[in-house]
Amino acid sequence: MTIPHPPRTGRTRLAAALGVTLLLAAGTGASAIAAPLDPAGTTPVAQKAPPTPAPTPDFGPNVTVFDPSMPVSEIQATVDAVNARQIDNEMGTEREALLFLPGTYGTDAQPLQFRVGYYTEVAGLGASPSDVTINGKIEVYNRCLDDNGTTNCIALNNFWRTLSNLTLKVNGAGQDGCRATANFWAVSQAVSLRRVNVTGGTLSLMDYCTAGPQFASGGYLADSRAGTIVNGSQQQWFTRNSEIGSWSNGVWNAVFSGTEGAPADGTFPDPPYTTLNQTPVSREKPYLVADPSGAYGVRVPAAQSNSRGISWGDGTTAGRTIPLSEFFVARPGDSVQAINTALARGKHLLLTPGVYDIAQTIAVKRADTVVLGLGHATLTAVDGATPLRVADVPGVVIAGVTIDGGTVNSPVLLQVGTRNGNNGAPHSDPQNPTTLSDVYFRIGGPHVGKADVSLEVNSDNVLIDHTWVWRADHGIAGSFGWDVSTGRNGVIVNGDNVTATGLFVEHYQEYNVIWNGENGRTVFFQNELPYDPPNQAAWQHDGVLGWAGYKVADDVKHHTLWGGGSYIFTNVDPTIHASHGFEVPETPGVVLNHVLTVNLGAGTIDHVVNDAGAPVSNANTGTPSYLVRYP
Repeated sequence: MTIPHPPRTGRTRLAAALGVTLLLAAGTGASAIAAPLDPAGTTPVAQKAPPTPAPTPDFGPNVTVFDPSMPVSEIQATVDAVNARQIDNEMGTEREALLFLPGTYGTDAQPLQFRVGYYTEVAGLGASPSDVTINGKIEVYNRCLDDNGTTNCIALNNFWRTLSNLTLKVNGAGQDGCRATANFWAVSQAVSLRRVNVTGGTLSLMDYCTAGPQFASGGYLADSRAGTIVNGSQQQWFTRNSEIGSWSNGVWNAVFSGTEGAPADGTFPDPPYTTLNQTPVSREKPYLVADPSGAYGVRVPAAQSNSRGISWGDGTTAGRTIPLSEFFVARPGDSVQAINTALARGKHLLLTPGVYDIAQTIAVKRADTVVLGLGHATLTAVDGATPLRVADVPGVVIAGVTIDGGTVNSPVLLQVGTRNGNNGAPHSDPQNPTTLSDVYFRIGGPHVGKADVSLEVNSDNVLIDHTWVWRADHGIAGSFGWDVSTGRNGVIVNGDNVTATGLFVEHYQEYNVIWNGENGRTVFFQNELPYDPPNQAAWQHDGVLGWAGYKVADDVKHHTLWGGGSYIFTNVDPTIHASHGFEVPETPGVVLNHVLTVNLGAGTIDHVVNDAGAPVSNANTGTPSYLVRYP
């Protein structure tokens, strides 16, 4: 049982350098500065008063803003306290954002070293990652789940955390032995590394310093620069539009898209690398910025086609900056009516950290609207509501938001477009796609959840950039199970020209993904079939055993997938079969590149795609069955 900590106040802080200077000048013993004289040397010249720093935004009690004038010891104590609350808070309701104003934090002798727990966002507030430097380490270690936290150390459940928009100068000074050898980021799904510049040391995506088995099942890296990267035990990983010096290895499925320094393609599955020279469609996630006067805004990057490398290498990321004054800054408890009224009047929406109970739909109807969540802000459906709906308009960006099913079944949790007409306005724009970035879904886990469909995309020219769509396989007792938390499909795509970069969908009871639209593209797909069908009779249809993880509709003529895996672990009934992991029409325009199935210890997938590919079962647990290309 998770015991919530008491409400905290006064944790949103801002101390711009100018404000610190003024405070020092006003203190006891501050020297008076004589006013300059005019050119004749006789009359003092009137001086303009120094600009008044912008007022500190009120982001609520779960956002902490640090400035570089603060003592390292004070910052260290604050981040350590947040980590202590969140490190094991997997199914809790607390949410946190730790934001750093431009400057340098930590020194060579006194580095700032801390760990990032559940539902915690760590981000710099500069225009460029180089504007904020952390001299130290920002890490995620394995969680040791058995024997009082000493054995069974894994990263398989290290979900829901974010690191972005800063330079990490790796400094392990003072850490013991193995811990000083790398900055550890041992994570799995729903964790993003974006706009991070790692210098001075190794970035390890596994934690090799704890007792085994050290498994990890991530993950996502985008718009970042790093030297040596240890992939280690990561079963799968997706790296997009980045610059890397070296990459150590792959386990089952490592996909690189538009990444300088990526391993060469062409020998799959040994090693299991999939490398695209360019990313077909990309748009970086919006990010909060503070200018030198302390004024806040949200930078919204522009979309790109056939892109490669980082967006900030030659200066500020292309796009637009929206002043914070143009946002409705919401807190948990604000009514949906107030949010919708602000949206209808042309405001954008900033969701501060917390859990929002949503009993009626938040309706985004205007093109180019931005909805940005801080600290894994979470919308929970109440009374069967659809928490969020986007009209058939171009350029909307939804980012940093988690959407949970509630105890009453919802038809859908997020619906993009309705295809019911749009009053003559353009429905979509391939140069300005509606974009979902770091948008996550849950059916069960912290509480019972029910929804027929988690994400439904009806609009054309939509970009899905990193999503984890999850029906729970574990959680609070009584919150998950075949007849408890129900979800038919994770993602249904009806729109044409939809692109997904980083598509993670797991455990849904029928097809996890159904792709009905034409010209769809997926770069990296990860899937686990449901663990909990009670028997084969409960999990089959039309003479087919089970349901594929990824279904392209029978009438689709053109679709492409690069780098996809579907895994089985039917531990409730290990005798269950799925006929295939992927199901697609037999037509030359539908092509799957580098796909695989894996048995995780229970159940059988008979074929990889349709009737092609060898089976995976308990006879070859952990050994993938690969297809280089289909057909």
